[in-house]
Amino acid sequence: MFEILDRRTSLTANQIKILAAAIIGDALEFFDYFLIGFVLAFLIGPWKLTFGQSAIVLMSSGIGAIIGAYAWGWLADRIGRRVVFIGTVLNFSIATGLLYFTPENGWIYLAVLRFFVGTGVGGLYCVDLPLVQEFMPSSKRGWVGGLVTCVIPLGVGIGAVLGAMIGTGQWRLLFAIGVLPALLVLLVRLWVPESPRWLCRQGRYEEARKSLAWALQVEPSSLPMPTAADAGPIIKTNWFDLFKYPRSLVVSWLGNAGAQTGVYGLTLWAPSLFVLLLKVTPQEAARMMILLTLFGFVGRLSFSYFSELMGRRNAGGLLGLGAGILTIVAGYNYDVMWAGWSAFWLILAVAFFFADGGFAIVGPYAAEIWPSHLRTSGMGSAYGFGGIGKIIGPVGLALIVGSDNYLKPDVPLTQIPMAFVYLGCWFLMAGIVYYFFGIETRGKSIEDIDRELTSAAEVVTTARVRQA
Repeated sequence: MFEILDRRTSLTANQIKILAAAIIGDALEFFDYFLIGFVLAFLIGPWKLTFGQSAIVLMSSGIGAIIGAYAWGWLADRIGRRVVFIGTVLNFSIATGLLYFTPENGWIYLAVLRFFVGTGVGGLYCVDLPLVQEFMPSSKRGWVGGLVTCVIPLGVGIGAVLGAMIGTGQWRLLFAIGVLPALLVLLVRLWVPESPRWLCRQGRYEEARKSLAWALQVEPSSLPMPTAADAGPIIKTNWFDLFKYPRSLVVSWLGNAGAQTGVYGLTLWAPSLFVLLLKVTPQEAARMMILLTLFGFVGRLSFSYFSELMGRRNAGGLLGLGAGILTIVAGYNYDVMWAGWSAFWLILAVAFFFADGGFAIVGPYAAEIWPSHLRTSGMGSAYGFGGIGKIIGPVGLALIVGSDNYLKPDVPLTQIPMAFVYLGCWFLMAGIVYYFFGIETRGKSIEDIDRELTSAAEVVTTARVRQA
């Protein structure tokens, strides 16, 4: 049955509907996630926040994302992709809406609710990509996986546009708008069936055939009924099984950690740093972020293409090298002007082509290099481990600059270059891991990848038994 899927050279209208639901979901979840960066630019003056207090607000969602990625990812392997997709959307939408009621000087309230936003965002990111990939032919999987992530910068861009339009005292409206993604649940219920590959692994073969037939827009009877031999053994997922695949673990965990530390440190701090370093208003800082998100969007489209052109390993290496070098160069030019334009701003925009654009590789690749029965658990574990970067990225910058310093334009920030060296080195680490340790998956079917990973795991297990 899945061989028929892999022979397809084009997508049906129903496959495009599944893809569209995931694309909209990713755009809206990261709109909610990165809203705090724009809101913080409005609060640093009136609330007299320090770098340390601001870092706590920014990192709290990272802690939530770690827990959400592990928990929701494990649930998606246990109870199915579709119901978890719906649960995560409701999770982050409701939590964002409650931020509308943030009291004055309530940075602790902000931090607590941002934790719950993070749990939903971490969960959705780990279920929508595997769900889409499991409906796509092998020849389209890399391109489609990258396309799902391409709209994430647009979600950030929507926040930038809204941040540029609202008045200084109207920042709560941004959080009120953040409830709207809950409407996505209606699209999911109408458009997205359960993954046929997940249904097969549960022994629900007739349902799997109907699901794939709907996606391919054919009669179920025209597809062969999968058998236990075709679908593989029915495996109950065990989180500790992840450690049977050490190479998948190292590549997905360290790749995510490096890329997330760098990009979240940059994206969450950038609006406030523009206010502090370039002496602009919060609205002007939000408008400056639009350029960064446009470069990120173009980068994601490009890296979606690169993943098929040069392979996942080479594209991952390019992400790390380009983002790492340009981030470091931007830090050393934070107070330089080029013909009246900020060099810091312009270099960061180009850096976002690699830093943000490279996530067209990071997410889809983290799902591809795990066997089917551990796909969302493995991706969830990678995204969760990488979620440490959502903490040590913003906190690391605050500690280097001086966590007790107030976020005021007249505070000297001579440690900015070292803070950006810190973030740049995380990107470089990710590139090294992808290039030298990555598992190439370009052009391989999910079943071929499963067989290779299973064989490698059996070799590792046999070697350990002999040593014992």
